[in-house]
Amino acid sequence: MRESNGLSPLRIRHAGMLLLVLLSTVGCGSKRVVPARVLVPPRLDLQQYGRVGLVLFTVENSKGELATFATGRFSEDILAAQPGIEVLEVGSADSVRRRLGEAQFGAATAKALGRAHGVPAVFVGHLKISKVTPSAGFLGLTLPRIEATVSADLTVALFATGSGGTLWRSSGVSSQKIGGLGISGGEPYFSAKDPNKAYARMVTDLVDYVTRDLRATWQ
Repeated sequence: MRESNGLSPLRIRHAGMLLLVLLSTVGCGSKRVVPARVLVPPRLDLQQYGRVGLVLFTVENSKGELATFATGRFSEDILAAQPGIEVLEVGSADSVRRRLGEAQFGAATAKALGRAHGVPAVFVGHLKISKVTPSAGFLGLTLPRIEATVSADLTVALFATGSGGTLWRSSGVSSQKIGGLGISGGEPYFSAKDPNKAYARMVTDLVDYVTRDLRATWQ
């Protein structure tokens, strides 16, 4: 009888099966467990108010219809972020503020708007546009035509109309290159007739940033 110095086929098969079991066990043990995503509610939940007021934004260093455009975009973002909320646009608050003797929007103006419009809270925003230097060329017969980098700073606050206190505040800065921008009296002139060419993207980016606390997020 010839003596075999190697392993028998049966032993080889058993060894292979054992190796497969070990590899399977190691593979299962190292499998990464992905945690489930959780929907985090917005930091500023307006559901408790049901109805909020929105004052026409004030604009600094520009002329035209930028205030109306920015206020409208902000209202759209609120309604999209928190369905079911009612937004009441109350127009400019400058006359109310001046009548109450406030240099800027404050507690007295917030309380007055609350009584006049029956809203528990009111949003107020201010948009500041940087100065720009016009280049050669004219838009029409009177307005210079420029292409320049324009910076804008948007600040928005939510006031309680009962106490006049500040409930929330947010701000953002954006710098973008804008072409076809008119200058009137040394200040940028924005027309809402064709906003996409002038300032729509800049204002949209700013509003999207300052309203981030109003949106729910997945984490």
